[in-house]
Amino acid sequence: QVQLVESGGGLVQAGASLRLSCAASGGTESSYGMAWFRQAPGKEREFVAAIGRSGGIAFNTDSVKGRFTISRDIAKNTLYLQMNSLKPEDTAVYYCAASQGLLYAARTLHEYDYWGRGTQVTVSS
Repeated sequence: QVQLVESGGGLVQAGASLRLSCAASGGTESSYGMAWFRQAPGKEREFVAAIGRSGGIAFNTDSVKGRFTISRDIAKNTLYLQMNSLKPEDTAVYYCAASQGLLYAARTLHEYDYWGRGTQVTVSS
């Protein structure tokens, strides 16, 4: 059983940067495909970025193109999401997700087995 704990959220002004972290325990982070999703009030949870076990990366290019970066530190069992040039529309709860053995960077909710509780990101205009 894998536990995922997100951190790094907060309240920032438009144009600022934040780095989210997702600490994984109960497994080896490198053996999982992992991703970030987000959910704004009244909206469905949406894909943000993913990294597969093979190292392949995918982004929701429509919403985060050129602004967000996903990375992982295998030694620390931690996934990161670097968010630059934040916009008010980035306001959401950000969730970390993992799936054992997922080689590719999966984009859909159902491909992930484990979820964190989320961290709130609020961007003011």
